[in-house]
Amino acid sequence: MARISPLMVAPPLIFAGLGLLFYLGLGREGKDDLESMFEGKPAPAMTDVALTGYDAITPEMLASGEVTLVNFWASWCPPCRVEHPVLLQMQKDGLRIVGVNFKDQEGNATKYLSEDGNPFMAVAFDPAGRSAIDWGVTGPPETFILDGDGTVVFKFVGPLVGSDYEQRFVPKLNEALGR
Repeated sequence: MARISPLMVAPPLIFAGLGLLFYLGLGREGKDDLESMFEGKPAPAMTDVALTGYDAITPEMLASGEVTLVNFWASWCPPCRVEHPVLLQMQKDGLRIVGVNFKDQEGNATKYLSEDGNPFMAVAFDPAGRSAIDWGVTGPPETFILDGDGTVVFKFVGPLVGSDYEQRFVPKLNEALGR
């Protein structure tokens, strides 16, 4: 009778164990959540450089006593263009929104806002993406909800449209607004 070497049994057992771990990980609660290390903390510093023709974002704007949205966007970003009408409607509904244009050409950004409308009360210009890094932004668009004292209460990755927006962002915004 031939003996089976432990070296022949070990790789399939290790593979099966890893497969089981991955399978269980896919079924865990909150697997799609992208945690923000800033939630519950004061908003990080923001560049004081404004997009030409627009007001700069000040610390007082972020801690004004009212809920404020901080939206990171770029003119070259298709999902940013998709969410733009939602931002315009939010502004029309009275929400305070500041925009951070990053990794963009200034001329393209100003042209985009002048042609498609400006939903922002102030627009920071962050061509190197330094403020985006400080805020933990992975790519545009990303929107942060700040409470009245400038504390980050929620970070939303992706465009403000669709079921994810309706199921996760809207409830957090309503909660922040006290609705």
